[in-house]
Amino acid sequence: MWEAIAALPEWLIVGLGIAAAASLLIAAAFAAGEWLFPPLDDRQHAPEREGAERRVSEIRSYLDGIGERYVEDATVDGQRVRFYLPERDVAITFDARTFYRLDGSETEPVLVEHELPGASLGSRLPFETPTVDADPDIDHSVASAFAALGVPASADAEEVRRAYRRRIKDAHPDQGGDEAEFRRIRDAYDTAREHAD
Repeated sequence: MWEAIAALPEWLIVGLGIAAAASLLIAAAFAAGEWLFPPLDDRQHAPEREGAERRVSEIRSYLDGIGERYVEDATVDGQRVRFYLPERDVAITFDARTFYRLDGSETEPVLVEHELPGASLGSRLPFETPTVDADPDIDHSVASAFAALGVPASADAEEVRRAYRRRIKDAHPDQGGDEAEFRRIRDAYDTAREHAD
């Protein structure tokens, strides 16, 4: 084997040595960057996730409220959409690229910003929607409790329990969470559990 390497031209051996050294140097730079600038902790993204979960929950509640059948996280024309209304061939997405890729297809795309309240979705839908009044049996504090857990107000006790367990892990002070957020989620769970179906 050494004889075969020795038979190679000197410029090739030097080039391979330089390439190996450069690869090691680049790998070391990436390792140092990872050490100096660690990836963001998931808890730093918790408010964004919480808002997105709340929007999805509100849209789910709205679609349930108008009696519209839907599929969540569906693939339509090769594009992943958050909600798909199969009877109307309408795709609801938060992603502008997906919206533009579906625009002009048989499916009617609807782009929704994460900040849009779920109850405002009706004005975006390409069909006539009934007016949905707030459930008179659920007061605002109860609705807020369900929203804080990221579940619809129609959630059953098991859904409420699962949502609470998922949310409380990130908010617990022993896990680096905020004490006030921890209390808010605990109080929301107490309220939602009392009113769960």
